Amino acid sequence: MERRPFVVRRKWETAEGICGLELVPEDGSPLGDIEPGAHVEFILERPGLPPLVRQYSLCNAPGERDAYVFGIKKEPSSRGGSLHLHSLNEGSRLVLGATRNHFPLAADAQSHLLLAGGIGITPMLSMMQALGAQGRRYELHYFVRGSEHVAFKDRLEAARQQGLVHIHAGLDPAQTRKVLQELLDQPAAGAHAYCCGPGVFMDTVEEITAAQWPAQQVHFERFQADTRLTAQPEQAFTVVLHKRGTQCQVEPGQSIVSALAHVGCEVDTSCEQGVCGTCLTRVLEGTPDHRDAYLSKAERQSNTQILPCVSRSLSPVLVLDL
Repeated sequence: MERRPFVVRRKWETAEGICGLELVPEDGSPLGDIEPGAHVEFILERPGLPPLVRQYSLCNAPGERDAYVFGIKKEPSSRGGSLHLHSLNEGSRLVLGATRNHFPLAADAQSHLLLAGGIGITPMLSMMQALGAQGRRYELHYFVRGSEHVAFKDRLEAARQQGLVHIHAGLDPAQTRKVLQELLDQPAAGAHAYCCGPGVFMDTVEEITAAQWPAQQVHFERFQADTRLTAQPEQAFTVVLHKRGTQCQVEPGQSIVSALAHVGCEVDTSCEQGVCGTCLTRVLEGTPDHRDAYLSKAERQSNTQILPCVSRSLSPVLVLDL
């Protein structure tokens, strides 16, 4: 796993429950190019326990290479990730892993509609700033519970005054849906839509766009697998390791990765939440039960790949290229 030590240069409250972090490499080395929509792995060490690996979106503007900029929401149901990061102070040290981008801007888009719910603003910031610098057409709509929850106001203000950023504060679910339906009604030619936020918010956007937008023109960034999928009933099934000529049984409540480890097949993992793609494995036979937040709709429908850290099998036997 790629690892690089960083130091907290600055920490501040950017909105209620959200802290901003500026992180600089401990060795002072320069940062490379930062793609809009990219995220970075945080490797959070825990004494006596395996490290927690979490993904957080970069908020950097184009050319902003002196520090990585993040917004971290304190999650009440956190398993330790956001709580740990909120406890850091300026000068604290932490380790970052790989930088990945599963949420890039479409190069051929004629216009961009950015939809952010709550902390989902973080990847949209880098997108908005990049599009503005390039002179490309975009609008950002930011949905928050109240004005006190608007993060990174300083980065949004100039575009807001130009009518490119619209903040929707204090709407109930029905009102939010109505606004989204108006925004997503009859997409313009060459338009692409991007969505990041709470699961219910993204599910609403997905439902509205399914009837009217080409699937390849709607993009989602999820940082956890859909709980509706991970909570589904589970049955035992057999995994065949094609290259090794062996097999194993995956029991209810057991991950494929865990079952493979019991027969000596170690699969590289990172997030173990079906988000990062580290454990992506080719499927040779069988029908995966996709429960990840990584694969696109088309990739799922092809049934040629699986994230074995969270996904399962709909068929009694699943043959993997291992």
